[in-house]
Amino acid sequence: MTMSIKSISKSIWKVISKQGAVLAILALMILMLFFNTNFYTAYNWLDMLRSAAILEIVAFGVTVAVICGACDLSVGGTLSFGGIIAVLLINAGYPIWLAFAAALATGALVGFVNGFLVVHQKTEPFIITLGMGMLLKGVCQVLTDARPLPSKVPEFMMISNSKVIGSIPSLVVYMVVLFGIFYYLMRFTSFGRNCYAIGGNYEVAKYSGIKVVPIKWTAFVISGITAALAGVLLASRMNTGSSVYGDTTGMLVNCGVVIGGTSFAGGVGGIRESFIGLFVIQMLTNVMSMLGLDSYYQKLFEGILIVLIIGLDCFVRMRKRERV
Repeated sequence: MTMSIKSISKSIWKVISKQGAVLAILALMILMLFFNTNFYTAYNWLDMLRSAAILEIVAFGVTVAVICGACDLSVGGTLSFGGIIAVLLINAGYPIWLAFAAALATGALVGFVNGFLVVHQKTEPFIITLGMGMLLKGVCQVLTDARPLPSKVPEFMMISNSKVIGSIPSLVVYMVVLFGIFYYLMRFTSFGRNCYAIGGNYEVAKYSGIKVVPIKWTAFVISGITAALAGVLLASRMNTGSSVYGDTTGMLVNCGVVIGGTSFAGGVGGIRESFIGLFVIQMLTNVMSMLGLDSYYQKLFEGILIVLIIGLDCFVRMRKRERV
């Protein structure tokens, strides 16, 4: 009995120690035991999940691109653009479903262009997607005259602000459903397995018969679609489209994905890891708000946490390579 408990505890520790993000979550949870706050209430945890939902949805698509050995910094601009397109069409009298479809189509188009330039033309994804994000921000400012664009249709606001099964926010439900879809896609389909193969070794995957170009190209399209979807959901939540949405989304999401354990080198990580990485950032923000820290201290500690977790991850990987 003692041996079984010891072996189970060792197995749990082995899983936890592989991810610095999990350790960070545990550390924050232990820290909050010493303060008299509402941290451990169901309301607060649901609020954290709702607040993280938009970035998590963006991260699911970005993870596919990162596993393929790329990155996508255009998601902030795509998010803003998708939300504005949806609000513009809804205000013009088009049905909500059509506005949704048009926004997703624009996201797919952005991903298609990113994929063409990065995969087909073999350019640097960091530079191309960063430039695309800046371009889209400029387009958003032109479309809105750099002002908030409120929706004139009340039903649009209810998409992200309703609740299901009692008190569960609809955004949390959307996030959970998409998590399940992307987890299945990356773990149990040939597309997902091919993405890992491409990220692990592009040339080997190519000569193994995997269609590396269309698969990696599709990864960018998926990233664009999820970013546009998140933009529509954010516009619904705020009942407004705006060019200021997504200013830090690209860097924050890509950092969160890496924090969770999905490597920019490709072929390592997954949807679950990215979910944990983004949730760490949201939990840290929640903890600091409850402790009454000023916003500039929050940015300071967020930066420190990101550097520490990524540094720990790099150190562990380096030690593993040395043992080999």
